[in-house]
Amino acid sequence: MEFDNIKSSVALIYDEFIQNADSRTENWLLMSSPLPQTIIIAAYIYFVTSLGPRLMENRKAFDLKGVLIVYNFSVVALSLYMCYEFVMSGWGTGYSFHCDLVDYSDSPQAVRMAATCWLYYFSKFIEMLDTIFFVLRKKNSQVTFLHVYHHSIMPFTWWFGVRFAAGGQGTFHALLNCVVHVVMYSYYGLTALGPSYQKYLWWKKYLTTIQLIQFVMVTTHISQYFFMKDCPYQFPIFIYIIGLYGLIFLFLFLNFWYHAYTKGKRLPKVLQAQTWAHHTNGVMNGSTNHDKDE
Repeated sequence: MEFDNIKSSVALIYDEFIQNADSRTENWLLMSSPLPQTIIIAAYIYFVTSLGPRLMENRKAFDLKGVLIVYNFSVVALSLYMCYEFVMSGWGTGYSFHCDLVDYSDSPQAVRMAATCWLYYFSKFIEMLDTIFFVLRKKNSQVTFLHVYHHSIMPFTWWFGVRFAAGGQGTFHALLNCVVHVVMYSYYGLTALGPSYQKYLWWKKYLTTIQLIQFVMVTTHISQYFFMKDCPYQFPIFIYIIGLYGLIFLFLFLNFWYHAYTKGKRLPKVLQAQTWAHHTNGVMNGSTNHDKDE
């Protein structure tokens, strides 16, 4: 009886909560409820932390060179497309980069922005393959808590973003993330092609700087909200989440930068790989280890 009361209370709270959701995205794939994505995320966590390593324990690591080449350059193409869509649906066609509200109308541009937000959300499930490839290649040292956490939390939180605030200033970090993905996955794709392409990777040393700039820009942009006298952004909770996320990773990357570069020496290779993995980027691809596909 008590369980039934709790269940009824939870259902009532959820119904009241979902009434404020964006009706345009209600019937889109995975948008009807957070339950389907929760099952997918739970299965992902179970596989990469438990089932996968156990299955691979007595097996030879898979040679996924061809798969990694196709995968990485496919993510590059998808990221380029999302960059274009974010720009054409708002960030290059009217957004002020200041106080940009969510447009809930059925205008072509507003719906286009909502669709781009959904595509960005869905891409986070595709990027879970990063971790799965680590497991299949027995690169278990790169499957860190932080890596798995961010590959899990990104789609989970973005479900609420698409369902409640598909547009406006809360999407700037997604645009930046897509731009950085073009660079990062291009690097990973070229690395996967083999040693003969190393001469084209002279810009590897700038990857950390690019990621650092991303977090500075995200934090700076979203922080404007706290200094505006009047910005009626519809769901301020997302501003706080993005701001907190940006600050945490800005700190992590600054910390890595200090220890790996400012002191005038790079970390030993093994420790460096572990540090890169621990300074993973959920906004990006869940691993900043630039040697992941070598």
